[in-house]
Amino acid sequence: MKFGSFVFSISTDPNSDHRMISQTLGEIELAEKIGFDAIWLTEHHFDGAVAYADPVVFGAAVAARTKRVLIGFAVVEMALHHPVRLAVQTSLLDNLSNGRLIMGTGRGSAYNEYEYIGFGTTLENGREMLDEAEELLIKAWTGTDVVHKGKFWDLSFPGLRPRPVQKPHPPIVRACISEESMVAMGRAGRPVLIGVQTIDTLRHRFGEYEKSLESSGLNEKQVEDILDQTWAQRALFVCDSDDEGLEIAEAGLSNFKSHLFDARVKFNPGGAQPPAPGTPPPDSEVVEHAFLAGTPNTVAGKLEELRDIGVRNVLLNPNVGEIAPEKVEKSLKMFGESVMPKLKDD
Repeated sequence: MKFGSFVFSISTDPNSDHRMISQTLGEIELAEKIGFDAIWLTEHHFDGAVAYADPVVFGAAVAARTKRVLIGFAVVEMALHHPVRLAVQTSLLDNLSNGRLIMGTGRGSAYNEYEYIGFGTTLENGREMLDEAEELLIKAWTGTDVVHKGKFWDLSFPGLRPRPVQKPHPPIVRACISEESMVAMGRAGRPVLIGVQTIDTLRHRFGEYEKSLESSGLNEKQVEDILDQTWAQRALFVCDSDDEGLEIAEAGLSNFKSHLFDARVKFNPGGAQPPAPGTPPPDSEVVEHAFLAGTPNTVAGKLEELRDIGVRNVLLNPNVGEIAPEKVEKSLKMFGESVMPKLKDD
């Protein structure tokens, strides 16, 4: 298995943003030191859900402080970016990192309407423009005398400088929420990022995804290459006892959920309605499904379970809900010393 640190560091107090950004960079340096394969950055604005907010700018700092890890986006909110400007910025980042960029794309948040409003667009436009935005991004990375006439952009330019280090361009991975979108990406022969799902759901979706890849016309090696680029998500906390792991996981997840919901209540034009009574919480809000928490043996066992249903690569969020920095550091070190070797050696 490969492991990526999913850097989703909330900052509940605006006065703490600077401290959280610095702390997050320290966690990233530690993740590389203990052997993580990738650092995954995300994007959210105005609410402190992600202390650094902008993964492209923050990615440049990550490139300067690391040597080996891949730098992925999980994801760039494509609705909030002009594709050519994004192509310039990410091409520069690919140069600064010596070809370590993975371009993770998605339309943006399905819930934070205020993010779209703040950038002068809408949720609906975000859904509609994603495919064209990716098309234009690739044209900009690879083309000369580029001309594009589409629904959302009508433009021309001689060619990008600098061009990406990776040829023909950095790999693109699409975030998929639904089974339908995952299967569609399989038919298109594309790797995906998968959010938190139950073991049973992941088993089913990976099976359907692999079938769709095989039906896409790709050969066996190409299918294997795509599966090797596909990642699933969990949160992480390694400690001395399962009871402590459960306690920290429950507190962190509760803080995380409250922060996101409160922001939607405050900032969305219509607020945020609580779910109807009896509605089960999403898998991402259930500790059992969202977290790998407990002793090294417990966490290794849960990772083996993921591996056995077809998950090859895991995005692990080591700091959910502002866990104390010394606890995050200890958790990461225990993961590197006592968990990773068991999975890397298999």
